[in-house]
Amino acid sequence: MLEKVAILGSTGSIGTSTLAVIKEHPEQFEVVALAAGNNAKLMIQQVKEFQPRLVSMATREAAEAVKREVGDEVRVLWGDEGLKEVAASPDSTYLVSALVGSKGLVPTLEAIRAGKKIGLANKETLVTAGHIVTAEAKKHQVPLLPIDSEHSALFQCLHGERMDDVERVIITASGGAFRDWSREELVNATVEQALNHPNWAMGNKITIDSATMMNKGFEVIEAHWLFDFPYEKIDVVLHPQSVIHSMVEFQDGAVMAQLGTPDMRVPIQYALTYPKRMQLTTKRLDFVQLSRLDFKAMDFKRYPCLKMAYDAGKAGGTVPAVLNAANEVAVQTFLQGKCTFLAIEEIIERTLEAHQAVSNPSLEEIEEADRWARRFAQDGLVPSA
Repeated sequence: MLEKVAILGSTGSIGTSTLAVIKEHPEQFEVVALAAGNNAKLMIQQVKEFQPRLVSMATREAAEAVKREVGDEVRVLWGDEGLKEVAASPDSTYLVSALVGSKGLVPTLEAIRAGKKIGLANKETLVTAGHIVTAEAKKHQVPLLPIDSEHSALFQCLHGERMDDVERVIITASGGAFRDWSREELVNATVEQALNHPNWAMGNKITIDSATMMNKGFEVIEAHWLFDFPYEKIDVVLHPQSVIHSMVEFQDGAVMAQLGTPDMRVPIQYALTYPKRMQLTTKRLDFVQLSRLDFKAMDFKRYPCLKMAYDAGKAGGTVPAVLNAANEVAVQTFLQGKCTFLAIEEIIERTLEAHQAVSNPSLEEIEEADRWARRFAQDGLVPSA
């Protein structure tokens, strides 16, 4: 059956990789709707190549720039309403949710309620509102298929296994740009140095999150919701080669690992074609050339953002949403050169300490906690209620 695909974040790293997979299998997929930020030039190219009928951009200006080039046959929208229309497009059967940040939550929920299959690359959807998203997916009988390489690895290792037999899951972390740096050396870390990821080509925000290890913390929370594991059964280990993407240890001592070269097209295609596998033109893993795999225990003192993520996940309620919002503000502040690398941790910690948590929050309460956290992280002052 032809899968009709809508993509949120089509001009980003995951979005362009998704389109590369689709291009390799034109008989299997049709692109029907695309949404992106402000990269009008790339969106115009994507529209001309893949011919979606619906497009949305972040701003009116970007939407108008696209519309001038693609003609009247393509419906061009903008803003939050445009995102929701792309996500729930009646022409689509599958949504790839690849936006960066909490703005992916509401449109992904719209797609779930519209009965679309979900290829999930937007961690924040589950980080901020995992209890709501998973409940809605169950209610509407919609699969949440993981696209992150780590969660795809766990998904593959758990396939056909009894969940009661799992002792723990082990998420691997490359360590990011500063994996060989001490805390003392991080004092003078620059934006350029933080963006120099040794293994993966990702967007700026995720690359910084990799350097702080917050990205791995988000993956821990995401794994909790995707696979219904308690946090005590989710471990993280440093693995600099990024060859083993994650592992599952069973109660009899057996360990299953999913290995491969660091190419995001592999988990993307698996999510799109599950339960089938299809041919993909990608570099194969050469074990002889590889020769070794290294591992190192995770140190919460070296990576306090990971500890904050574990604690936020265990606390639940609005705390993970506040963690995410404060992190988004802090990372953007660092990328703009307005704070130091280590100040990212300080901003997040200060915001978490000031937050009055709400347990089992509604979507509206999560959104309000998000807004509060952004204001507080931005200026360090608690706004009047």
